[in-house]
Amino acid sequence: MSGLVRSTLDRRQARIEWSRHEATHHTADEPFEVVIFFADPPVNLYQVRQWYEPMRRLAEKHPVVVLTRDVQTAVALTRECPLPVVLQPTVAETEDWMARQSVGIVFYVNQNMTNFRMLRFRDPAHIFISHGESDKDYMASNQLKAYDFTYVAGQAAYERIGRRLVDYDRDTRLVRVGRPQVDVDYEGPVLPDDGRTVVLYAPTWEGDRPSMRYSSLASHAGPMLDALLATGTHRVIYRPHPRTGAFAPRYKELHRAVVAKLESANRTDPAAGHVVDTDSAFGWHLKAADVCVADISAVAFDWLATGKPLLLTEPADPATEVDREGIAGLLRTFRAEDAGNVLAAIDAVADGGDHHRYQQIVERYFGDVTPGASLQRFADASDQILARRAALRD
Repeated sequence: MSGLVRSTLDRRQARIEWSRHEATHHTADEPFEVVIFFADPPVNLYQVRQWYEPMRRLAEKHPVVVLTRDVQTAVALTRECPLPVVLQPTVAETEDWMARQSVGIVFYVNQNMTNFRMLRFRDPAHIFISHGESDKDYMASNQLKAYDFTYVAGQAAYERIGRRLVDYDRDTRLVRVGRPQVDVDYEGPVLPDDGRTVVLYAPTWEGDRPSMRYSSLASHAGPMLDALLATGTHRVIYRPHPRTGAFAPRYKELHRAVVAKLESANRTDPAAGHVVDTDSAFGWHLKAADVCVADISAVAFDWLATGKPLLLTEPADPATEVDREGIAGLLRTFRAEDAGNVLAAIDAVADGGDHHRYQQIVERYFGDVTPGASLQRFADASDQILARRAALRD
């Protein structure tokens, strides 16, 4: 069966499932104050998935709905998302629905050009929340100017955007909320308590342009994993980016090679318990692992908040945009030529010498990480914006 035929059948089945859902749920008729606009196909659900719990908490006070234009995405969301879902494939449907609502905020988790479909509505505050905090070039795109506000984690983002955007009023348009996701508990597998050092390896995807080639799959993974798997005292959790291989098929092969390597190691030593995780919500990994190897990505920043040792990979491609005033300039980076010496690198960051530096970086990137503080800042900021929009409507 060809890919086109398979895709057509999948969409037809999704439309049938959505019709059944609509027959028993009349979500479009309910009143909502907050919309998460997500126009992407299911492959990008990881971008909105990390916001489920913070938005569920916000919905306890202000009704929140996810609005999508893709029927397969809508069906997938009804299966996993704790929030109501509305499907509106056409602009006309959205116009009619918005005219009957009193929406005060529309949130956006990515820079999809289809976002302009919602940005045309004047009454709500349009807020970019992204899908992670990092020093990637994407995080200071000129596209931020399209939104009324951007929720950022902390001082580092304020400085980064100030350095890179021209004529942008960051004091008015940037709202610091920390990282609400760090206040959420995630379900995950229970790993054996057998004294092994658990290493989280979470490479990002290959990027769709030279400046975004942060992935270490091609440069670090092979020799690094060979060294870790040979000790008999380490357990690896491999968590690849969901979009790995989406732009460069070679990375799908690199991913498969890593999976095969870990499966072989588990067959050789069943007690090793190496984990390949490609589908759970990211978060449980932060508590389960002792040390993390990550690229310049949101994973690295979320990990920093734990205070545990981090190996931040140095991009091997010289065309990659690396912000030396960001985390890559504050920490010692882990280079490809040192990948085979990963054990020594782990020992170097595990000696506690960087603990104070980690604390300083966490403060700069996230602000107060006291449990619950980020969720509260997110809720308070949203409350204030909703109240202002309501007042302007009245």
